[in-house]
Amino acid sequence: MKVAKFGGSSVADAHQLRKVAEIIRQDPERKFIVVSAPGKRSTTDFKITDKLIQLANAQENGKPTEEIVNTILQRFRGITAELELPSVILTEIEGTIRTVLERNETAARKMDALKSTGEDSSAKILSAYLQQLGLQAAYINPKEAGILVSNEPGNAKMLPESYAKIHALREKEGIMVIPGFFGYTLEGELVTFSRGGSDITGSIVAAGVKAALYENFTDVDSVFTVNPTIVNHPKEIKTLTYKEMRELSYAGFSVFHDEALIPAFRAGIPVEVKNTNNPEATGTRIVSEKKETEKCVVGIASDTGFCSLYVSKYLMNREVGFGRKLLQILEEEGISFEHAPSGIDDLSVIIRESKLTPEKEDNIIKKIHELLNPETVTINRDLAMIMVVGEGLMSTLGVAQRAATAITEADVNIEMINQGSSEVSMMFGIESEGLNRALNSLYRAFFA
Repeated sequence: MKVAKFGGSSVADAHQLRKVAEIIRQDPERKFIVVSAPGKRSTTDFKITDKLIQLANAQENGKPTEEIVNTILQRFRGITAELELPSVILTEIEGTIRTVLERNETAARKMDALKSTGEDSSAKILSAYLQQLGLQAAYINPKEAGILVSNEPGNAKMLPESYAKIHALREKEGIMVIPGFFGYTLEGELVTFSRGGSDITGSIVAAGVKAALYENFTDVDSVFTVNPTIVNHPKEIKTLTYKEMRELSYAGFSVFHDEALIPAFRAGIPVEVKNTNNPEATGTRIVSEKKETEKCVVGIASDTGFCSLYVSKYLMNREVGFGRKLLQILEEEGISFEHAPSGIDDLSVIIRESKLTPEKEDNIIKKIHELLNPETVTINRDLAMIMVVGEGLMSTLGVAQRAATAITEADVNIEMINQGSSEVSMMFGIESEGLNRALNSLYRAFFA
């Protein structure tokens, strides 16, 4: 019994949905299907989820919404017409969107309800198409599936009691098509996971039904050792551990949402990354453990959009509670941190730049001066983070030296290093402008 999740590019239009249906039909073990909202059909196209967010923001700000609604419906109209599905499906999708727009509820609730219609509509369309092909298939709403979540709009967490309810789905006959990205609270409120959360749904369902395999279909043959838009023709990764994939996902690999694998990991279910456009390709298999003989460094991930909050104070190391007070200031402003490398007299906190608005920046600096009395407080923006990832990094000689040398040879200055806080990765902070040069040099050092 397998769970197969199909991403946005796999359900972007009717042509792609036909491929999805054929993949499902080829393997009767693919009983549970999780789908995303329609993604981009080309690099210049839009994602349905982005349009739904735009729609929610437009209504919240008192701006016209009809043109956005029509754009969304036009995409679904094209898909249903080309698949020759009954018009009642499009009518139902339109009715759902307009009903949400008319409801009197908080902006956060309305945003979640609108965002979820992308995945919900994909599931209804795919289940109807499978039925049209003569397969025994049904749309299963997340509430019916038993996907129970915390009451945190836009950032839901799955509740442990979900697994027993999801396991009951094994008793149902036929193929079950479940929309990803959202679940329901114990009170029956619809709440979405964070962006990219359809991967989370797929992993939850796989763990709940105790699947033999969780297949994640996307638009690449496998996971690559480095971003292929930066390094030409990088090598494919055939096998990864869960820890390695989570580190890579967190640090910029777009194949998986960084939370997605946790339910599958805890249940010991292997995961395969597959290509909807080339389903016969081997793909990348993600497992609990790999052979000791396999390569130490498996991938190099990167992401931009970081800033560093640097605080310096003489004898900081002797001041009990200094770090706690600094992080509490960030907590009071609703800001989480990514890394926190430190020295005897200084401490740097790495933050996503998007979270540090000018107003919050002023508040934080003011509070630090008032509570901690530092010598220096500075914020350094436009940073990029590079993660060298692999099980066995801590026990392999020379990896840090090799990486640092490669970055230096690319004429890039290392702003910070964080090694030792993770068993499977080491982090290098650099200025964003040198990212491409650094990644190409690192790739040559470890994989060429």
